[in-house]
Amino acid sequence: MPAKIAVRNYRNAAATLLIAIVLFFSYAAAARASEKAPGEAGPAAAICPVVYPLDQDPSEKGYHYLFYGNAFFINEDGYLVTAAHLMHSFRDGGQPHVLVELPTGQRRLLKAEVVATDWEHDVAVLRVKPNPFEGGYRVAFLPLATERLAPGKNVFSVSLRPSSLEEAYTFDAPLEDRAEGEVLSYQYTRTEKGREIELLLYSQKVIPGQSGSPVISEETGEVVGFIEGRWLHPTAIPFVTTAEQVDPSPGAAVRIHYAISLLQQHDIPWHATLEPTTQAGSPAESAKGFTRPTPLSLVAAPFPPQALFGGEILFDANVNTKGRLTDVRVVQGQSPFLEEVLGAVQTWTFLPARLDGRPVEARIGIVFQFAQPYLPKMTARVHEYKETGTDSKDRGALPIFTLEPEYPPNSIGEGSVILNEIVDRDGRVTSMHVVRDLESLTRSTVGAVQQWRFAPGRRAGEAAESGVIVVVTFRRPAVASRILRPGSGHGSSCGVSMRGHCLFWQRP
Repeated sequence: MPAKIAVRNYRNAAATLLIAIVLFFSYAAAARASEKAPGEAGPAAAICPVVYPLDQDPSEKGYHYLFYGNAFFINEDGYLVTAAHLMHSFRDGGQPHVLVELPTGQRRLLKAEVVATDWEHDVAVLRVKPNPFEGGYRVAFLPLATERLAPGKNVFSVSLRPSSLEEAYTFDAPLEDRAEGEVLSYQYTRTEKGREIELLLYSQKVIPGQSGSPVISEETGEVVGFIEGRWLHPTAIPFVTTAEQVDPSPGAAVRIHYAISLLQQHDIPWHATLEPTTQAGSPAESAKGFTRPTPLSLVAAPFPPQALFGGEILFDANVNTKGRLTDVRVVQGQSPFLEEVLGAVQTWTFLPARLDGRPVEARIGIVFQFAQPYLPKMTARVHEYKETGTDSKDRGALPIFTLEPEYPPNSIGEGSVILNEIVDRDGRVTSMHVVRDLESLTRSTVGAVQQWRFAPGRRAGEAAESGVIVVVTFRRPAVASRILRPGSGHGSSCGVSMRGHCLFWQRP
């Protein structure tokens, strides 16, 4: 028995010595800063597995841990973005950790503080302490895209996962999964609280454990979204360039603009390029002049089911320095549309206006038009308004003449088209950008809005260029003679909600 005890003690001492040697060389290597600057390493250097350690002391394999998904660095201050649903397991206690790579290739557990969460859009922001960018780790950050990537553009995703989910240890090198595909379409679905969320569908298969991993533009290297799960609702794919058969359950990613909005709210800098001096969160001081607010996240309001006719809502709103709407002034509005619209615009986010590189407040015009849902039309398609707010020193551009689009005879679609327009100091539309496309209805919408006339915006009492957001919502029309007979005084409305459903990966 004593001999056996001696052998066991010898083995324990040898294992302890081996761990000490491994840790010594790991820490010694970590003390030497990596020669690669942030942004020069590959995308995998910006990605960290999100884990929870199961033991207090390491074994010969390192620390045993549970694996949840991935997060990725967005700046050199140690901030990461990931899917909020990975944090559900830590809401009742427990400290999330991330695995960060040392120059030796091994990984070390570092604590990750949950800084901010947007549960509605499944976004979480973490911060690693101590900052691995200052500790000689092999890390990098990824830039974030502010422009929507067109369908057909190539994207790729990078994920890390342990070779064994049941027996995951820090000394075991994780497996890297890289997949390439293309943007298929953008789909809107509603959260449990009824709010819309926009998902990017792309031609890649998604497997458990990839939640939170970045989806990156092949052309620019910018993150356009992060993996949410698979899209399970059948949908038409309007743009396919490959000859291969499209997966009926393509990958679904949360668009990165929801993360950008959360970062702005908490004054966390992020990068639009790989250069540390051109952070979108704190742009270069050399930028001169005034730039207008740029939409990040715009959601539409549903067509109220109790509405018998169409309607229009006009707002003059302020975009504050954090990119949120404040001081929303109702210029024109009526129930039941007004309540739906106010709920929608409260979620809108922008890149704020800037003056000589500094974020400043700016006013914009907002128009929600609900096209009347009958054929033939039972009310006038033309709406005229007197110029309002002329005594205001600051206001957004507002329409004085609008025209409802015709519902195309070959369409069965419904939903919303969203446009971002620039109106100059003479009230002329100088540019029009489609923010949200609705196949078969966008062309008629753009054709009608091109005929609108505007009163120009004002800044400091002078006519000024202004942004205007136009949201036109369609409901599938019904034949007016069957739905609402003259003199009946009542009727019914029809509308079919076409909502998708996405399967969210909670855990591997």
